[in-house]
Formats: sequence, C-alpha cells, structure tokens
Amino acid sequence: MNIGRATRAVAALGAAGVLAGCSGAEARTETPALDAPGAVLTTVKPARRDITNSISLTGKVTIDPIFGIVAPIGGEVRYVDRRPGTTPAREPMWVASVWKSGVPARVEIPAGSMLAGRLMADHARVTAGMPIISAKHAGYGVVAEIDSAQAYRLSGSAKSVNAQIKNGPGPFPCRPLGTVAALPEGTVPAPPPTTPPPATEPARQPVPAGPQPAGEPTPGGEEQGSQPGSEPTGLRLVCTASKKVRLINGAAVTLDVVTGKAAKAISLPVEAVAGTTGKGKVDVVGDDRMRRTVDVVLGLTDGRFVEIKAGLNGSETVAVPGPDLPQGEAPADQPSGPTG
Repeated sequence: MNIGRATRAVAALGAAGVLAGCSGAEARTETPALDAPGAVLTTVKPARRDITNSISLTGKVTIDPIFGIVAPIGGEVRYVDRRPGTTPAREPMWVASVWKSGVPARVEIPAGSMLAGRLMADHARVTAGMPIISAKHAGYGVVAEIDSAQAYRLSGSAKSVNAQIKNGPGPFPCRPLGTVAALPEGTVPAPPPTTPPPATEPARQPVPAGPQPAGEPTPGGEEQGSQPGSEPTGLRLVCTASKKVRLINGAAVTLDVVTGKAAKAISLPVEAVAGTTGKGKVDVVGDDRMRRTVDVVLGLTDGRFVEIKAGLNGSETVAVPGPDLPQGEAPADQPSGPTG
C-alpha cells in the first residue's frame, strides 16, 4: 500500500510539472504589437527614371482646318488691320502685337495659312499662352479632338507627332500647327462705312417690343453676334503631313503625341500623388510610421509615374495612396439641389 501511494504521488508530481512547464511556455509567448491608429502600411521610395509624356489620339483628315495662335507674352493686344482672305500667305504674316512695358512682341500666322479671325477685342489685356488669333491652314490637315481628361497633358506644345492612317500610309511625322485650345473661328469687326454719316442724326424709330432675331441689326446698336468671345469649338490638335503623303478627306488617323521628355527625374507612382499637373501633395512617412503631408511641384507624367520637380530630395518614404484633396464648398447662398 505504501508503494502504491508513493507511485501515485510521483505521477501527480510529474503531471503537475508538465502543467507548470506549459504555463511557463505560454507566459513566455509575446502578443504581437498593434499598429497605432493611422499608421501607414504601404509605402514607396522616390526613384529616378526617364519619363516621356506620350498620348495616343484619334483624328481624321480635314480640309482647311482651323487652329489657334497664342499671345507670346502677357500684355495688351493690338491687332494689325487685316481681313480674312482666301489666298494663303507665302511667308509668315504679321497680324498683331502684344505690348508690355512699351515693348511689342509680334504675333504671326505661318506661311501656307490664312487669317480666320480675332479671338479678343482690340486693346484687350491678355496673358501669355492665351489664344488671340485663329488661322486656317490651306489644304489637307489632320485634326484630333481632345477630351478633358487629356487636356492638361496636352496643354503644352507638342514636341513631336507621328500619324498612322487607318489602312493607309504611315507612320509619318505630322507637324503641329498653333496651340491646343478650344476656340471658334473668330470674328473681325465690320469694315467702316464708305460714305460719311449725315450731318444731322435722323429721328430714331421706336424699338419694337420683343426679342430681335439673332444676327439682325438692332435699332440704335451694333449687329448682334459680331463681338469676340463666342462659344468654343472644343479642344483640338491640328497637324500637317509632308506633301509626299497622300491624304484623303475624312480618313481616320491615329496620332502618337509626345509633349515632353525628362531624363533621370525623381518620380513617384501616380497613386502616391494628389494632383497631376503643376502643384500637388504627397504624404511623407516618418519613423513613427505616421503621415505628414507636404507640397510638391509636379512635372511630366506618362500615366504610371509623375515627375517630382521640387519638394522631395528622393530619400523620403512616401505613403500609398496619396492624400485626399479637400472637396470645394458651395457658396452659402447657392442651393444644393439641381437648378434645372
């Protein structure tokens, strides 16, 4: 009996030892630390890469396409007294000057084109890059319409354009004309009267009630619809091909447009940046894995990466996705519902 009790006691002690060992192992197991609220989990480092801003457009061959000429500087535009013609200029034609601080900057339409009209009033204040003249290319050209999503990537001058006609010639270089902008053909003030006005002003006829038909002269006023500032036609790119390329009016064309190149530029994925043109924002991640929003200056983008021209030195850690830009608030007196 004593041996049995001793055996049971040893077994109980062994079991207790095993339980004690398990309890000690559990005590030594560490619980994973939880990330602080707001901590960033996905990050990226800026990298240097070559970026080419290249966009594919669809267009068509058109006869006598309209394109715009912009102000080279900001100032006051003064037009040369010229009228739209039907004969293309054999050499660049002077059509206006923009005056700034007493110094004029000439504005010309290229050879092979005709004046289509003015886009601003004479002596109007303009900014650099604003379309002020519309011109008409004489002959075949390629016109590609541009949607709003592509507008800012094409707002600068096109460095090079290659065209491919569907089931036709190509690819071939296509020389851009003017600027990428939305513009009408333009208007030119009516010529002055050839006969002098009478010495005495005749009695005015009463103005009839009701609206006047569009484009009809209004008694006592100027012809309606003759002032600059009509509705834009939509953003477009116009280019011309070599005379060796056979073009057919209305033929479909695909354009590959390069607007700029940057070599070994500091860049980030577009998902890490708020904004795509000019100024933007990124979230820099510190050692505590928390965000700090900083302003950056943006350059070219190829749709996947965007150039960081200023604001980062390349050693930072940046959060993905980038910060959300605040939504604009409607004026207090503006109704929130549809206006009809």
